[in-house]
Amino acid sequence: MPGHEKEKTEALGEVLNGDRLVSAPYELRFRKEKDSKVVCKKTLTREEVTLFREAVKKDYYFQMYYDDLPIWGFIGTVDKEGKTDPSEYKYFLYKHIQFDVLYNKDRVIEISARMDPHSVVDLTEDKEVDVEFFYTVKWKETDIPFEKRMEKYSQSSSLPHHLEIHWFSIINSCVTVLLLTGFLATILMRAADDQEETGWKYIHGDVFRFPKFKSIFAAALGSGTQLFTL
Repeated sequence: MPGHEKEKTEALGEVLNGDRLVSAPYELRFRKEKDSKVVCKKTLTREEVTLFREAVKKDYYFQMYYDDLPIWGFIGTVDKEGKTDPSEYKYFLYKHIQFDVLYNKDRVIEISARMDPHSVVDLTEDKEVDVEFFYTVKWKETDIPFEKRMEKYSQSSSLPHHLEIHWFSIINSCVTVLLLTGFLATILMRAADDQEETGWKYIHGDVFRFPKFKSIFAAALGSGTQLFTL
């Protein structure tokens, strides 16, 4: 992207979540439509092509925010049609992104990003590639009230993969608590046991007992240390 993008000052929650936000080069002014606006032109080196291809292979996606509404989109796609060998797959990077924004009066209600499958650059081979990134902005009116614009995202948070992670965390926490409780109960039972002492408890009364002729022992130890040092 052109120049150094301005970094956003993160709140505590964003820092703990690992977010590092910067301002994007896209300009989305209220109700101002744009058609194929160029963002930047760049020549991707062989190393950059390799990095982008690996990112596309691993289904990397971007996340942005507009008026505190999140936007997601994949950075590329893999062409597997008619091919069984992964070495024959083709990898493409999206060049064109279209923002579809819904508004109600003077409020932004919803925003989504669509990638144009017909506007891509081939990343299959390790060679320099000239690429031009551009975007389109479309505005459409809706009757959804501003107070309900976040319901869409609260519903999507209950998808099955979120629930799977949630239940795994609960089970993991319960097992950890049970193990720690068992260890603590075992220690307390042994400490409160009045039966015959064994092991380390058998010698606990001897470790602090003075030896016989302690003065002679101290003098011999001190002199011996001095002689050894000399």
